[in-house]
Amino acid sequence: MAEASQWQLMWRKFKKHKLALISLYFVGFLYVIAAFAEFFQPFDPEVTSRRDVFHPPQAIKFLDRTEDGTRFRPHVLGTTLSRDPETLATSYEINADEKIYISILGKTKPYKLAGFIPMSRRIIAPTKQGERFYLFGGDRLGRDMLSRTIAGTRISMSIGLVGVAMSLFLGTLIGGMAGYLGGWIDSVSTRAIELILSMPTIPIWLGLSATIPADIDPLMRYFAITVILSLIGWTELARVVRGRFLALRTEDFVTAARLDGARPRRVVFRHIMPSLMSHIIASVSLAIPAMILAETSLSFLGLGLLPPSISWGVLLKEAQNIRSIAQAPWLFTPGVFVLFAVLALNFLGDGLRDAADPYAQDLG
Repeated sequence: MAEASQWQLMWRKFKKHKLALISLYFVGFLYVIAAFAEFFQPFDPEVTSRRDVFHPPQAIKFLDRTEDGTRFRPHVLGTTLSRDPETLATSYEINADEKIYISILGKTKPYKLAGFIPMSRRIIAPTKQGERFYLFGGDRLGRDMLSRTIAGTRISMSIGLVGVAMSLFLGTLIGGMAGYLGGWIDSVSTRAIELILSMPTIPIWLGLSATIPADIDPLMRYFAITVILSLIGWTELARVVRGRFLALRTEDFVTAARLDGARPRRVVFRHIMPSLMSHIIASVSLAIPAMILAETSLSFLGLGLLPPSISWGVLLKEAQNIRSIAQAPWLFTPGVFVLFAVLALNFLGDGLRDAADPYAQDLG
């Protein structure tokens, strides 16, 4: 007789949601990049170059045509900086005679992967050390935008995950206690949830972020922003959990567990919580992209993370002026990453919610 656990059944249903499955791989790839950002960065994201200020993106050419024939050898064409004698505007002209060759797993200056693993190779690097290329262009200080965007993935993706973990703990604990115990605990918790939900979210974020000292350590600022986002984000989940606890605590299977002598902890975690799985997954999956957008918005306004921290919001702050829009539109590249990350997380959440819903009809 064939048997399957609840998680096996969820995985079978989830695999039928093709868009969610693709999103799972994409989100997983983003978190791999976030964990090993230094390996995926062609260059140190903080290294500047006066010669390459607002350098335009360069396209990779995979076939190298020489007098000896054509062979596979990735490279980019060099550029020559020129300045208009009348307007003094700078421009970069392609120099077909100069080729910057790119090696896979190329050797670079030593660095520490994830902050503690000594490494001297990156996924792509110039064959000759000292040469530079800009696949996503350069910023106002000549820093490589591809390296900085990859570096920003670590903070932007992790702040949503850490913030949601804190919100999940608070929301499940407070909502579960309110719904299961009832009485004055339910009344106090409900009033607190309603009070927080009645306040405008963005002004609260702005007000709390403005209280963080500007000279605080970047790591402490990261932690403070995460706490601020979590203090507001737990209320929606708590309200959902409370409502489901109120509905399920009078069900026959919960009453039977109580009469059988099961302790409250076993009743909650063994009988009630599995029935809430789809609701919790739905709330969490929607909360992660919401927190990513919140951090991006705060950093874009200058009230979130600040340099030298690198996040997608901090990078987008560089594109606030007219000069950037007119001269360097590639500075909006981190916004494209935000868009695709949020869409993928929403599609992933839809698939997980449908797979975890015990009442959903399996039409496959």
